Amino acid sequence: MKAILFDPFSGASGNMIIGALIDLGADARKVKEAMELAAHVDVEISKTTKKGISACYVNVSTKKEGSIAFLKILDRMKNLGLPSDIKSDAISVFNILGKAEAKVHGTSLEKLHFHELGQEDAIADIVGACAACHDLGLRNCRSYCTSISTGKGFIEFLHGKFPVPAPAALEILAQYSLHWQSGPAEGELLTPTGAALLAHFVNEKGECPPMKTERIGYGAGSKDLPFPNVLRITEGEIDEALIPDRIEMLETNVDDVTGQVLGNLIDELLASGARDVAIIPSTMKKGRSGSIVQVIAKPQDSDRLARKIIEETGSLGVRIIPVKHRLIARREMRAVNITINNKAFSAGVKIARDLRGILLNISAEFEDCKDIAHESGIPVREVIRLAEEEARRSFS
Repeated sequence: MKAILFDPFSGASGNMIIGALIDLGADARKVKEAMELAAHVDVEISKTTKKGISACYVNVSTKKEGSIAFLKILDRMKNLGLPSDIKSDAISVFNILGKAEAKVHGTSLEKLHFHELGQEDAIADIVGACAACHDLGLRNCRSYCTSISTGKGFIEFLHGKFPVPAPAALEILAQYSLHWQSGPAEGELLTPTGAALLAHFVNEKGECPPMKTERIGYGAGSKDLPFPNVLRITEGEIDEALIPDRIEMLETNVDDVTGQVLGNLIDELLASGARDVAIIPSTMKKGRSGSIVQVIAKPQDSDRLARKIIEETGSLGVRIIPVKHRLIARREMRAVNITINNKAFSAGVKIARDLRGILLNISAEFEDCKDIAHESGIPVREVIRLAEEEARRSFS
């Protein structure tokens, strides 16, 4: 499966994204024509070097100052002589940016009318990025994004200074669950336009699966920084069989906790959001018998689950072990009907498939099967077998 990975370690802006896409192989002439058709700008595309990294630089010069009402921007997009897919994408990006700006300023899209959204270069950047993406045929790819560097310090905002990231950029990061980090240099590295474009193009959450790299593109920013001020985009093939899932491993050693307490701990942790819990018998110092408690958790749940472990076991500390990611199957719960001694029963089954839809495993829900076994009088393992066989006939 084709995939692209945005790597905004030095932030992201509209012209950086366009430059990286052109460096990746998009037709520079087509992109330039689309940008100059959409806005009152002159566009120059050239090669440059940023701290030893060769990159494509897109310079946009505005020929007309002033602001444009949000609705007039949309009308302009609809009437452009460009393919409908490019216009549709551009309108979607403007809606992302417009909704963020409207929320920040406490107004509606219908009344949104101010300089920053209406700048001609922002219009050109959005249309240019959408045109480049379509020229490369990337809209049907899986697209991922590493943590976005936003810069740090303060920017000029309306009538004073405001901390980086800009309010609209932060709103977009929050709304689309894009991971970000402060730094690594002073100033604004992530623009609201860059944030809106990433929010639109990135369609997968979590870590990028292992990729076989085919092409790499670098888009240069305008700033001169102590490190390469470039946005990197990588295109390649990924194994789409399994789903990447971000997790952490929580672990602690205990040697004075009873089996009953550990059994209750498993129930408490699962009820609190743990993905899985394991209790591993172990020999501790001085030959004492003990246990290792291991918990698989989503990163956002780790602190709460660590506290639960300490409360329930009396442990003085919990190790949090970072895991790059795990690969999981797509799972769904279904129900099957089975007949035992001329009586119908319903049992839940868990079905695991890869992203191609290939069946990997079927597992009957034990509690359902136990209840059926109790009512029907046949062994629970026989009920499990009947339920799983019926599921294979129904869902293979």
